[in-house]
Amino acid sequence: MAGTAVDTDVIVVGAGPTGLMLAGELRLGGARVTVVERLAEPTGQSRGLGFTARAMEVFDQRGLLPRFGQGETLATSPLGHFGGVQFDYTTLEDAHFGARGIPQNETEAVLEAWALELGADIRRGWDVLGLAEGFLDGDHVEVTVATPDGTRQLRAAYLVGCDGGQSGIRRAAGFDFPGLPASRTMFLADVEGCGLKPRFLGERLPHGMVMAAPLKEGVDRIIVCPHGVPARDRDDDVTFAEVAAAWQHITGEDISGGSAQWVSSFSDATRQAGQYRRGRVLLAGDAAHIHLPAGGQGLSTGVQDAANLGWKLAATVRGTAPATLLDTYHQERHPVGRRLLMNTRAQGIVFLGGEQSDPLRALFAELIEHDAVKRHLAGIVSHLDIRYDVNTPEASAASAAPGASGRDTAAPAHPLLGRRLAKRPLTGADGESDTLRLLHPARGVLLDLSDDAGVRAIAARWSDRVDVVTATAKPVEGASDVLAGLDAVLVRPDGHVVWTGEGTPDGLADALGRWFGEDRAA
Repeated sequence: MAGTAVDTDVIVVGAGPTGLMLAGELRLGGARVTVVERLAEPTGQSRGLGFTARAMEVFDQRGLLPRFGQGETLATSPLGHFGGVQFDYTTLEDAHFGARGIPQNETEAVLEAWALELGADIRRGWDVLGLAEGFLDGDHVEVTVATPDGTRQLRAAYLVGCDGGQSGIRRAAGFDFPGLPASRTMFLADVEGCGLKPRFLGERLPHGMVMAAPLKEGVDRIIVCPHGVPARDRDDDVTFAEVAAAWQHITGEDISGGSAQWVSSFSDATRQAGQYRRGRVLLAGDAAHIHLPAGGQGLSTGVQDAANLGWKLAATVRGTAPATLLDTYHQERHPVGRRLLMNTRAQGIVFLGGEQSDPLRALFAELIEHDAVKRHLAGIVSHLDIRYDVNTPEASAASAAPGASGRDTAAPAHPLLGRRLAKRPLTGADGESDTLRLLHPARGVLLDLSDDAGVRAIAARWSDRVDVVTATAKPVEGASDVLAGLDAVLVRPDGHVVWTGEGTPDGLADALGRWFGEDRAA
């Protein structure tokens, strides 16, 4: 980078799932990254218990699934819910309710080990104290950091706040964070010795809602949502006695004789940063959007934020990105975050609204009997319905609505364009593979399905950034052939298709330039 000397290419603040995923993505893209984390050690708390179908695909794209201790086929559930109304997610092809039973501390451990293997510099016990001016129009960003060895300055080309819903980076950089304030307090805990009956989907009672699920022998995860408990300061300590009292008030059951491994509170606050980038500072994960944790979507959305941003930011600091590439992060992910807030707020109204929400809940139960409604809701919560507008130079987002394009064009785009490439087996000169395995290096992929020397010759001009793979798609019993009729597809490192070829390479060079910068001959 020309100009001011920097200590690293990117500073990532926060070593949660989003920050650790981003660190790995940046390293795969060839960028130097330093992760600074205020806590000296991981909390070890289980918190989130799994991730959505799309987040599972993102991990699969990087070869990470076997690291979760359950092999390539993690335990998933075909049955999920929307606002507590249960239905079968597999009515939508490739969908399910996500990987279940994987505690967040395990996800963080997997991602941290991966990022360290790739060469990320992770500094625990480092607390960002301030952000210097000049990040909007300067050639670097600088933060003051308190470290175990004293205060120091740290400079980088870019800074990404992955430091959660109370993000100090968001405040220091002046991001607006509009939305709805918290209106109620709810509790979360892992308890021992309470002898609870399972309440997997939750039990709605006159004084609130409770959920309970066994984690292991003698340990249960509980969620307690009492009616009429006002919002509280997130910095207030929560005690097990307080949680036990709320549980008894709602259920009549006394669990005070047990104990808690940890307790926490959360709220229904719903906010989203108005923009995900201000100059050289960007936001991802909960720092960019907070919401009711309905359907386990928060961690998964943060991971997808990181997958979208990582390769773009790495290409930017390497100097290979087109000028507009980094702007597409906000353009693509902000509508996804907005839709996330919409669906989680709707679920909260249906599930936690008390007696007043009963008619709405009954209506949902009727609507969800229709397959079209099931597919729509499954797509929303699984995140498999996300589609970006990748056909214009500005690449404005198409939001997550199935079939939406955000474009005014006479010729309809191929249905796969802008969507993620689902996992399908392939056969090529190097043997058996699959579409997601091709993305393990986090590079672009030109998948040549018709042994076309012409498309290979065009893509060869970007061979330092895009892999060319000639292969044949193998049919999968019971699954649609998403590649049917296509001669070639161009896939971004995050798994989204940005060009489809049907008998002609027209537009391929433009798409390569739009997403991967100038070719080597330019």
